[in-house]
Amino acid sequence: MRKELLPGEQVITITRQQARSLFFPVLAFIAVPAVTGFVCAWIVRENPQRLAPFITAEWTPWLMGTVVVLAGWFLAAYSLRRVLRWRSAKYILTSRRVLAKNGMFRRSDWQVSLMAIRNVGVQQSMLQRALHSGNISLDTGHSGTAVLADVPEVGKFRGYILDAMDELPQGEVFEGEVLGDFEELPWELREGGRDER
Repeated sequence: MRKELLPGEQVITITRQQARSLFFPVLAFIAVPAVTGFVCAWIVRENPQRLAPFITAEWTPWLMGTVVVLAGWFLAAYSLRRVLRWRSAKYILTSRRVLAKNGMFRRSDWQVSLMAIRNVGVQQSMLQRALHSGNISLDTGHSGTAVLADVPEVGKFRGYILDAMDELPQGEVFEGEVLGDFEELPWELREGGRDER
């Protein structure tokens, strides 16, 4: 992150989406090995031979291997994939910008300058209210609205954004510098041309 900061910019906070999206992947990560163990024990007790008489005892290692491979495939395709997706999403608030980064292999990034933000809104569902999370919308006026989805401790994060906006230097931005006074502008750029003195 340090490489991406502008001169004089500081990181205020970094967060991820609310971890509630990991409930079912974690539940599957616990349940699938338990079910796999039960099915393997059922196979060892020669129960498949009762269901299908053509299955012999030589099939036992192959059946157990198939069950274990299917369980591993499910955990990788469902649980691990969702954990990696959650882990790869970050919301970063700096003293000048709000950044959102998503994805590990296919990356999606966007950023909004704090100076461009006109309004900071919060929307919460009933579940999000119970978990203190929510969606933050950053209204920039001319270019639309950017949304930070499922931000944990949404009230605090919104407060951090508003505090960072209040801490922005007052004045106009000119070539990366903040000008506090109109007199600092070169005479060619002043409205009306050269001062008549």
